[in-house]
Amino acid sequence: MVFSSNIFLFFFLPIFLVAYFLTPRKFRNYTLLLFSIVFYAYGAPDFVFLLVGECIVNYYVVRAMAKRNPEGLTDRMGGKTENGKWKTILCAISIILSLGLLLYFKYANFMMENLNGILGWFHHEPVSWMKVALPIGISFFTFQSITYTLDVYRGVTPPSQKLTDYVLYIMMFPQLIAGPIVNYNSVAAQLVERDSTMEDRVLGFYRFVIGLAKKVLIANTLAVYADQVFAMNYGDLSSGTAWLAALSYTMQIYFDFSGYSDMAIGLGKMMGFRFPENFNNPYTSHNITEFWKRWHITLGNFIMNYLYIPLGGNRKGKGRMYFNLWLCFLLSGLWHGASWNFVLWGAYHGLFICLDKLLNGKRNPKGLTDRMGGKTENGKFSVLRSPLSVPFTFLIVLIGWVLFRVEGIAPIGDFYQAMFSFRSGDFVRADSQYWFVLALALVFSFLTLTKGGLRLQELVFADHYTPRRSWIMFAITLVLLILSAGSLCVSNFNPFIYFRF
Repeated sequence: MVFSSNIFLFFFLPIFLVAYFLTPRKFRNYTLLLFSIVFYAYGAPDFVFLLVGECIVNYYVVRAMAKRNPEGLTDRMGGKTENGKWKTILCAISIILSLGLLLYFKYANFMMENLNGILGWFHHEPVSWMKVALPIGISFFTFQSITYTLDVYRGVTPPSQKLTDYVLYIMMFPQLIAGPIVNYNSVAAQLVERDSTMEDRVLGFYRFVIGLAKKVLIANTLAVYADQVFAMNYGDLSSGTAWLAALSYTMQIYFDFSGYSDMAIGLGKMMGFRFPENFNNPYTSHNITEFWKRWHITLGNFIMNYLYIPLGGNRKGKGRMYFNLWLCFLLSGLWHGASWNFVLWGAYHGLFICLDKLLNGKRNPKGLTDRMGGKTENGKFSVLRSPLSVPFTFLIVLIGWVLFRVEGIAPIGDFYQAMFSFRSGDFVRADSQYWFVLALALVFSFLTLTKGGLRLQELVFADHYTPRRSWIMFAITLVLLILSAGSLCVSNFNPFIYFRF
């Protein structure tokens, strides 16, 4: 089941909201958990018991781990205590359990295909195997399990006191399938007790509808043209068509994924949860480092805290720092999908991240932007800026999305050749609706480069509305909801891009 579907909008969500708010406050977690399991089972009934079972096992493993050596992992001489050793072992078991499921379901087919490719070079018979189906959302499921285990291990947060609260944290339907990645520590108190005022519910509804419109009215419309061109023979594409398809996909993936995040954040707010922001106008970035502080923010935080820093970060010299950065982005690419295309995409961004570090010095190590997207004082001087830095960065990102979209390694060169050969030929035409939506996508993507656009965003996503502004937002969201619902009734099913990750 997906948010941008009639069955969710007109059946699941209304029934859930009625049941949830009619349930006494102390039992609402059970209602939310039940509906979350139904939500997942609707789309992946074969895997729901596996994921619930993994949650139960991991809950008790982490509970046992937390009871070991509560005063620290080392004895007076700095060695591991017996209790500390068991704590480390149990932590490893939890991590292996989570990663093991991810490696098997997501990468087994990839590894076997590559193994057979290698065997083919030596003229050996290929190994036969039964292809493994991919459970939707397993990457996000795994990452949240890992953050919980490591945060408890490090003493950042105590373990959950109730099994159902932990399972709810992992399987809560708003962010189960495609994030944002939520640290347990940030929602632990909300799982036990939370307030959901009428204003929260209204603001959450507005945020949900805005996300729905981004997905249905913008991303889906642009997807039609992008899918049409990327399905063609690249050798026949004119350069204009290739560039337009790449631009269409660049806009599609942003409005698709950020739209999902908006819907997840809105649904959470309606129930009293405060999920972290996942996007902050990424296409207005002045360099790739800034882009990754604005794009899929919760994934970037995960990579920083649970991969880059444990690898040594920048504490072991510049050479090791550049290697760690590049490796993190290589693995980030592989996380996005079991394909060499994603590995190349990760390596591509890792290369530009390293180049940014070389050029931009040590200013503002904690980030370039404040909460509303403005520059911090240190950030104003941290990068080489010019009037061309934003379009240049956007061009780098757009070229990189081709690696992400093209299926297979061999066609990549053909598509890039079509883009950069200035090849003439027939232009794949699009209707007026497409051009209107593409123009809207470009405007909304770069609107916050102006002070007026930034102010408008602050007004739309404010934590409190005046009565007049609330009525205006109600009218806007009502129109967007009607348009989105109408579009869903006449269009083909188009799932979120990140569902396959």
